[in-house]
Amino acid sequence: MAQTLPVRLTEYSHGAGCGCKLAPTILAEALAGFAPTHPDLLVGPDTGDDAAVWRFGDTGLVLTTDFFTPIVDDARAWGRIAATNAVSDVYAMGGTPLLALNLVAWNTEALGVDLLREVLAGGADAAAAAGFVVAGGHSIEDPEPKYGMAVLGTVDPTRLLTNSGFRAGDTLVLSKPLGVGIITTAAKRGMASEAQLADAIDAMTTLNADASRVALEAGATGATDITGFGLLGHLTRAVRSSGTDAVLDPGAVPLLAGTRELCEAGAVPGGTGRNLAWVGDAIDGFDDDLTRNLLADPQTSGGLLFGVSPDELDGALRALEAAGHRPAAVGRIESGSGRVRSARA
Repeated sequence: MAQTLPVRLTEYSHGAGCGCKLAPTILAEALAGFAPTHPDLLVGPDTGDDAAVWRFGDTGLVLTTDFFTPIVDDARAWGRIAATNAVSDVYAMGGTPLLALNLVAWNTEALGVDLLREVLAGGADAAAAAGFVVAGGHSIEDPEPKYGMAVLGTVDPTRLLTNSGFRAGDTLVLSKPLGVGIITTAAKRGMASEAQLADAIDAMTTLNADASRVALEAGATGATDITGFGLLGHLTRAVRSSGTDAVLDPGAVPLLAGTRELCEAGAVPGGTGRNLAWVGDAIDGFDDDLTRNLLADPQTSGGLLFGVSPDELDGALRALEAAGHRPAAVGRIESGSGRVRSARA
């Protein structure tokens, strides 16, 4: 339940959630030349996947970390969103989370300890819902508060979901609607309604555990969660890693209520432009600014995007809906070389 706060946490944030990520172009430049190899490293940085996977006997260990500045003013909600977002990378690999460590940067003088306890309680709420243990962590003093987790999980090495696993002929399923970047940006500017913000928080605190389970049951091999690089960014990275193309239907992509109108009114996060600059000429047929801004909107704790055979599509959508998700079939995978084109071009 939201509480009345003496400060607005988002006033201490230069960005919004995963919209604070380094631009993909900068990240690619910084990581150039870092390509570790080891026979037990099953998934490393070369494919831009959501987490690392290490072979440990007959199982795989999934390791990931994520943290960001306040995306909402309610401290407990922010904590839950950040933890849900961090564990999402384990689900995106088809794994099960086991253990986590808190990562905290905190302005004690301005924000005090009680708000920090609320943030940590939100993280504990997410951990309890997901069934993993928070066993400690690390904290520093910082004028700009930040919170997240490092998460360890397990995965069956023979049933991995990866960026490089998308197959020609797959239908693309998105498990959550887009729009949290636009709505939280609008809320920071006083443009979003309480109902719109509550809907965005509900989406961001919904675990991707069911989506991961459904993807695996449907025989998926390719998946990624949609976070700071937006749908266009994460999909482009996935098809590049898979050696395929994607055909995306903008009209089929689900949006949170009010997203389109707030985007038209100018509530566009700064990360949107960085995402579009990175995909560059790898996208075709997305000709109007509104469509591009919606599809490149930086998501925080967004849905899982995965590919299933057309025969498995209806069953996957029904299973997600039964679990309380708002999924949609948004396109298809074809043979190609890493491009994304609009189905309406």
